[in-house]
Amino acid sequence: MRGGENCHKIKTQKWGCVVRAGGPTPTTSHYKIAFKPIVVCSTYLRFHFQLSSSLNSFPTLIMAFEKIKVANPIVEMDGDEMTRIFWKSIKDKLIFPFVDLDIKYFDLGLPNRDATDDKVTVESAEATLNIGNLFLYNVAIKCATITPDEARMTEFGLKSMWRSPNGTIRNILNGTVFREPILCKNLPRLVPGWTKPICIGRHAFGDQYRATDTVIKGAGKLKLVFEPEQGEKTEFEVYNFKGDGGVALAMYNTDESIRAFADASMNTAYEKKWPLYLSTKNTILKKYDGRFKDIFQEVYEASWKSKFEAAGIWYEHRLIDDMVAYALKSEGGYVWACKNYDGDVQSDFLAQGPSKNNIRRFGSLGLMTSVLVCPDGKTIEAEAAHGTVTRHYRVHQKGGETSTNSIASIFAWSRGLAHRAKLDNNERLLDFTEKLEAACIGAVESGKMTKDLALIIHGSKLSREHYLNTEEFIDAVSEELRARLSCKA
Repeated sequence: MRGGENCHKIKTQKWGCVVRAGGPTPTTSHYKIAFKPIVVCSTYLRFHFQLSSSLNSFPTLIMAFEKIKVANPIVEMDGDEMTRIFWKSIKDKLIFPFVDLDIKYFDLGLPNRDATDDKVTVESAEATLNIGNLFLYNVAIKCATITPDEARMTEFGLKSMWRSPNGTIRNILNGTVFREPILCKNLPRLVPGWTKPICIGRHAFGDQYRATDTVIKGAGKLKLVFEPEQGEKTEFEVYNFKGDGGVALAMYNTDESIRAFADASMNTAYEKKWPLYLSTKNTILKKYDGRFKDIFQEVYEASWKSKFEAAGIWYEHRLIDDMVAYALKSEGGYVWACKNYDGDVQSDFLAQGPSKNNIRRFGSLGLMTSVLVCPDGKTIEAEAAHGTVTRHYRVHQKGGETSTNSIASIFAWSRGLAHRAKLDNNERLLDFTEKLEAACIGAVESGKMTKDLALIIHGSKLSREHYLNTEEFIDAVSEELRARLSCKA
């Protein structure tokens, strides 16, 4: 921009940026950008940019941004511990200053789940599905939550060991969880060849996560019995235990859920214009995993084959062990549909960081997106792929400094709002979400990052100057975001 030559009209809004000279001469290479709140009283604000070489007379350029109006509301599910702390900062610094948004709020923090006998979790999922609602929600954005164990029962004095809220929500929404890594150019990868993201679709219903397991004591026969509503029951002998016994497990899935999984996976692959792979172990579980393979093929042939071919992409079934080997050799750029347990394991595998200088370091689930897509194709729940970061929360409780990676939680907001934008045909909101994600990546690639990411780069040479604390990082993203949004002024 050339100073002192142009006046421009800018629409009213609530914040602006101030450009100040940061060096001895008034050249563009000596300018720094700082942001501060402003009050605009008129419909339009005119600005005039004038260069000055005086260090005591800073040139000022106020560039305004009109808040984005969002027509329909979203469901917000609040969470626990450290993620709850920076969740509020994300809203206050990265969302609310720019977006005029109606939110249906549900507090899924463990104390409130206990106080409501976990009804709040069910209500939040039902609100997302529009059960009994007049509003068009269809979008939920969720903070990380605690799944209680015995220690948490004691810590919080809980009435009951409540189930995983993620499990409850997934069972109600009956969706597929899609996860993919967030790539930053300056962060080395476990597999150097991974130049594109791999999007893992995890079937979020049934199998081990809805199974019945038990300890078998003593000798005896284990049988599986099916009693149909009409007709004779069927018995299957599973195993004849001898000696001290052992363990047993019975699990299930449904044709409806598998079919919805197939549709969601193919829809996601088609939208991304990436090929789709389904992995199973049908050579061993010929009927169980074979049912997944058969239904996927049926859905593909009936609804997606012509669309895939027109888009230049494909669907293919592979054995899970073959697929893992392929993933290590590939460059990425595909959707990988996994059964429930496989998706749980493989999505964490993809999130791992590199090994460098003989120091084994793990990556960060703070660089992993997670979106639950429902069978209707229009209802989603976006969340962070990690937990509540308890270790950092304990430091925070004692007044210590934390450096917690909030990128996955920021992307939960960006992915949720992006879906809201697509449902509402809101181009400004969609553009905002893209710039928010770019601001996160831009901050990291410019060297502004939290400790977990700095450790990947610096290893044993890491020092305090290499990373920002929790709030400093969110502030850095805010600065990047404001700079990107002001470019259109």
